[in-house]
Amino acid sequence: MYSTLSVHFLPSLTTPEELAAGVVVVIDVLRASTTITAALAAGAREVIACAEVEQARDRAAELGRRRPATEKILVAAAAETIGSTTSAMPAMRAAKPEPLLGGERGGLPIDGFDLGNSPCEYTPQVVAGRSIVFTTTNGTKALMACSASQQVLIGSFLNFSAVSRKLTGEWPIHLLCAGTRGRVTREDVLFAGALVERLAGRIVEEGAMNDEARMARDVWRHAMGNIRLPGRRANQRLAEVLKDTQGGSNLIGVGLSRDIVDASEIDLYDFVPVFDAAHWRIVRPSS
Repeated sequence: MYSTLSVHFLPSLTTPEELAAGVVVVIDVLRASTTITAALAAGAREVIACAEVEQARDRAAELGRRRPATEKILVAAAAETIGSTTSAMPAMRAAKPEPLLGGERGGLPIDGFDLGNSPCEYTPQVVAGRSIVFTTTNGTKALMACSASQQVLIGSFLNFSAVSRKLTGEWPIHLLCAGTRGRVTREDVLFAGALVERLAGRIVEEGAMNDEARMARDVWRHAMGNIRLPGRRANQRLAEVLKDTQGGSNLIGVGLSRDIVDASEIDLYDFVPVFDAAHWRIVRPSS
């Protein structure tokens, strides 16, 4: 089945009306879509996206959070006392099933939040069975732009092949890059280009792609050359490329270069998070 394929380098370069009839892949490689995927892979119950910090705090309170600044201390203390791999940790969660607050501003963790926006923070010992109320600078704005779409998927290199398999051509395909503070980001364009490369000729004919899709594919081909996905060589090359992006440079500048390597683990997971706009949450499908 052939479909149309459109890449949008920023949410501001499309409209909710254009996106409404299709399936949208939201892309924020460094780091929201990567971290959301990692959180759900680690067993988080759901990720609830919020645009503003205070909105996130209020939403967490609505869900029963009583200790906005102490949860991280409790988790760390419990892990130190009983060991994060013992059976006591799930018992602790059962006794204190409050949501966790996660996210960033300017790339850095938010004061009073339990977690930042680094994928490595979202381990099973910390997030399994928990709701994550999550706010980032750019990712939430992209979700708002496509809340009326037929289906909204969360895409990252961690689940690249799983995302490509979901794009069957049943609906028009839109790849929506989150960008950074209203500017195009190369890391998001790279992911979009990788998907275009995978889908072109199989799901989408050349004439059914917009110019941005072709441009994104050119960026991907130039960056990766003849290296094919997945594989260790592809991971290493991708990490090198992402370090040279503006987003990568920003992370290096605040001491978070590990996040770039973690975001370059192609096909680490075989599922696609889905945005449930009716309940404003992102979940891992049951099947």
